[in-house]
Amino acid sequence: MNKKSNPQDQDLLDVNGLAVSRRTFLGVLSGALAAGTLMAPGALWAQPAGASLLRVGANANPSSLDPATGGSGSDHVFLFPIYDTLVTWDFDSLKAQPGLAERWEFTDSKTLVLHLRQGVRFHDGAPFNAEAVKTNLDRSRTAEFSNIRSDLGSVDSVTVNGEHTVTLHLKNPDTALPLILSDRAGMMVSPKALQANGNRVDRQPVGAGFMTFEKWNDGSEIVLKAFKGYRGDDKPALAGITFSIITDSATRLRAVMSGQADLAYHLDGRQKPLVEKMPTLHGVVGSTVYCYQLYLNMSRDTLKDRRVRQALNHAVDRDAFIRGAMAGSGEAAYMNLPKSHWAYDAQTAELYPHDPDKARALLKEAGYADGVTLDMRGYNDQSSVQMQELLLAQFARANIKGRFRTGTIADMSAEYFAKKQGDLLLSAWTGRPDPSLSYSLMYNQESYFNAGDKAPPEGFAEALLASRSSDDLATRKEALAKVQRLVMEDALVVPLAFRESIVATNDKVRNLRNNLLGKPKFNNVSLKG
Repeated sequence: MNKKSNPQDQDLLDVNGLAVSRRTFLGVLSGALAAGTLMAPGALWAQPAGASLLRVGANANPSSLDPATGGSGSDHVFLFPIYDTLVTWDFDSLKAQPGLAERWEFTDSKTLVLHLRQGVRFHDGAPFNAEAVKTNLDRSRTAEFSNIRSDLGSVDSVTVNGEHTVTLHLKNPDTALPLILSDRAGMMVSPKALQANGNRVDRQPVGAGFMTFEKWNDGSEIVLKAFKGYRGDDKPALAGITFSIITDSATRLRAVMSGQADLAYHLDGRQKPLVEKMPTLHGVVGSTVYCYQLYLNMSRDTLKDRRVRQALNHAVDRDAFIRGAMAGSGEAAYMNLPKSHWAYDAQTAELYPHDPDKARALLKEAGYADGVTLDMRGYNDQSSVQMQELLLAQFARANIKGRFRTGTIADMSAEYFAKKQGDLLLSAWTGRPDPSLSYSLMYNQESYFNAGDKAPPEGFAEALLASRSSDDLATRKEALAKVQRLVMEDALVVPLAFRESIVATNDKVRNLRNNLLGKPKFNNVSLKG
């Protein structure tokens, strides 16, 4: 994003020596005051003299620092520096690239062989080898506490074929598996640490990434330190990373403006003009697969009826939602993939035009002539509350009533997905490198993110399997189009909008790049002295 100045601006304020329009500055300031978190100078961090410590404003406290047990897409930004993955992905296309597995091949349609990088050690000194990979994969796909068992559902067994060779024997062909191994399932945890901590490292993470874990002050701060023994590519020139948990996006931006942070991510569209205006701020902006949506619990009495779920989809004015809640910075979502994605299906996008009359007619047909009242859940940051208020106004025109109960991202996500409380949750799907994994994780009956444990519609499993049985893109797109239509015809979700990734940095940050997932990776990042 290019910085811009506007000589036409009237009524300018001086902010830390910078001329900023009163309207723009007050918008950020009011957000911070509303959140009760406006910071005094020096309130967050003191930068040690001469140290290259990257200070990051993060949007949410992680649910866990164990890749197998976490349940929030916000976790990835913390996990990426700690854990190297078996496979990585290209920032722009999400195509699979070598990671801890320097190469791989399907020797037949149901056998995947990984050839591992040599000379790698975990933070605790344990060697990274084939046995470590087998330990991790078996744990992730079989442990009762694992939230990613379905990620590896196609794996029948894992065998060690030498110090640095692992073979995955599959139940069925799965061409998406390499990209699945670029996500949580491919994040390698030290077997030594697992053995010492009862097979879980929720708050004591030990990986093989370029940063080691130092401390986690819950809801406040996470501190990482550079791993001196790291030998991988793209190592950042940093002494460490300090994440400060700042749930309000205006306050995160204010931290960079005031010099208390070097970088703030997950900013909102309404902050984008300020990043453009201020000459000491730099913006890293790009499209993402990050989708705001309403998760629906189909086990709840009202939402068991597909017509009620379809009514919710017709009740939403997605364009107005983007204008009102995202300052116009987004793309209307009619499925879980944006228009720019290779698997986007234009036919599915036509299913739910904004139509409150149609919504009311569907409710009446379902036996709710007087409308429905729903138990809604959401988050308590200012941006989320604004979205909730806008949606409630749209719902009212379709005779859909209720209120949002709010809390932190970690608390409300656990309440909804783990404890099965509430009819719906306003949250987001943060995306996965392969689209088949997104659809599997959200809609398979045993998935953590399927709060109602509802079986997917007939034909879903077969279409999903077909999308992973070929490496031909046209074949995969046809199968995924069917998956998307089945999901939306049955109204298993209410997709709202895809957000832009908006990151603000100061003049010191070098080599930060956007990626299509919209989750910052700090590979190759450095700080100008």
